[in-house]
Amino acid sequence: MNKKYLKLAGIMLMSSVAFQSCLDFDDPGSELNQSAVQVETNQYVGDVDNIPYRTLPTQEGMKAAIDTLNKYKYFGQTLAGQYNLRGGKEGGMPAAHAYQRQYCLGPDLYAQYFTVPHKDFMYGTLTSTYNVSAEFNGDPMGAYTMAKNAIMPMLNHPMVDSIPEIKAINLLYYSLIAQENADLAGPFTYLEDKKNSTTPQVYNDMKTIYYGIVENLDTIVACLKNYETRPDWYKNEIKNIMQKYCQTSRDMLNGYTGDYMASYIKLANSLKLRMAMHIVKVEPVTAKKWAEDAVRGGVVENADEQQALYPMLSGFTHPIVDIANSWGDLRLCASFESLLMSLDHPYTKYLFLPNSQEITNKRTGEKMAAGTRICGIRSGILVGDGQTYALNQRQAYSTFDDAVIAGNLCPTYFLKWAEVDFLRAEGALRGWDMGGTAQFFYERGIRNAYIEDPIVAPGSPYTYLVDAYMEQETPWTDENGNPYVSVDPMGDGAPWESTTKIGVKWNEEDDKEIKLEKIITQKYIALFPLSTEAWAEMRRTGYPKLFPVLNTDDGDGSIEQGEMIRRIPWVPTDPIAINKVENSGIPALGGPDEQATRLWWDVDKGNF
Repeated sequence: MNKKYLKLAGIMLMSSVAFQSCLDFDDPGSELNQSAVQVETNQYVGDVDNIPYRTLPTQEGMKAAIDTLNKYKYFGQTLAGQYNLRGGKEGGMPAAHAYQRQYCLGPDLYAQYFTVPHKDFMYGTLTSTYNVSAEFNGDPMGAYTMAKNAIMPMLNHPMVDSIPEIKAINLLYYSLIAQENADLAGPFTYLEDKKNSTTPQVYNDMKTIYYGIVENLDTIVACLKNYETRPDWYKNEIKNIMQKYCQTSRDMLNGYTGDYMASYIKLANSLKLRMAMHIVKVEPVTAKKWAEDAVRGGVVENADEQQALYPMLSGFTHPIVDIANSWGDLRLCASFESLLMSLDHPYTKYLFLPNSQEITNKRTGEKMAAGTRICGIRSGILVGDGQTYALNQRQAYSTFDDAVIAGNLCPTYFLKWAEVDFLRAEGALRGWDMGGTAQFFYERGIRNAYIEDPIVAPGSPYTYLVDAYMEQETPWTDENGNPYVSVDPMGDGAPWESTTKIGVKWNEEDDKEIKLEKIITQKYIALFPLSTEAWAEMRRTGYPKLFPVLNTDDGDGSIEQGEMIRRIPWVPTDPIAINKVENSGIPALGGPDEQATRLWWDVDKGNF
């Protein structure tokens, strides 16, 4: 995609209302295009939930719809919305600044994949993991808002009903970002957002949001399955749009030949399966129904059915490369270090690197030479200033190998095949019909949990290390039988013994809780670096077992030492936003706007 287009797409994204005021309708005879109404701001309010896939438009009506939507760059806007899902900004593909604010200063830390090794940023400070900062905490909502603003104008435009499959695909993208946004902070103005409101007022509770998304997913699947009944002239037009403006499917590699709707159907059903598992404690009967319906409808079953933003297709590098290794803003978290080392995971052999330079213990003066070992930074430690090694020795702590992330074209996944298999493993463990046994899905999930793009994965060290990994019955110990111990080379805190007491190999004799811990622990590793879902599963299940976050009182004061952050506060700053949170947000949340407040599905009770 050329720079001229990206610049134009960015302009379109920032100017959607201006373009909507210019729209005209010159559709010769399509009755489908009469379902939306204009409000005073010239924004169209259509029926986003209705996808009229059973009615076939005329060729003239379809052409008029495409011409109108294309004339005012609505297709380009929706492509920008896809980029917004994973760190895009102003029409551009995923890049470091937006990705950092969406993930690296919040969920990446809460999931304990990474720690920020310094506190100084040009737009604020982050003194420790749970530090509340208005500059940072609003960003999950920021990413959601950008994606919503890019996608909703077309979803509400009357002409889109003449191309229902394109409406369905874009509603699917919106459903994904809405689910992720709800799971980060809780209630938001979901129903008004779907009406493209410029001044939404009413926060919807999470049950309303979840049920609304699942209802949409069912309609999306029905629409896309109906596509095969369409005539060739219609399919050719839809395929042309998808080739230009739907850049998340690996079917692009084949020019959208064959059953190119299948990966969208399977993304929708797999998202429904994810949401089903989220609600298993609060609504177990509904969770089972959603999960079994999703599997019957068809979920992701192979690497080519995964959806993501793919560097090999779109031409970008995963943003964490710049954030961690060019800017020095991320280092491996000690909890993740301990987990990987305790299980002797393949990533310790080729993905994560030992300390890059000498580190001096500030208490004893002992020096650890460069390249000695993998060492992470404890989550919650009060870090100091310094984005260079000369100012801050924490810059020498472990990070990942750029050659693996960038050189192997690591995607920014929406939902990985491995995640789906671990979801099915848990469902089978609960006695649900998942189409196979818990052991089968658990083992297949581990085998396909690599971080690399599927095309280059066969040459990855992961593929020849995974067999031995899967045979480990107990966590690593030294020659004296002692577990792995994480030691801070700078001498901050006592050594921390591993909290990982399980192995990897499936054992049918294990009780349900141990089996669940194994499933979620491997799922957590497989998700890396998709921290939003990893953190959700930590809150839901309590797994994997990680080190307690230090200095929780550096947050908003609501989290007790040893407890985990449960949500990202809204942190409103202007009077209007404060009023909406107080009058609508907090009642919908059912608790105070604090880090310790549990979301609807985050129920404080046992897993079984």
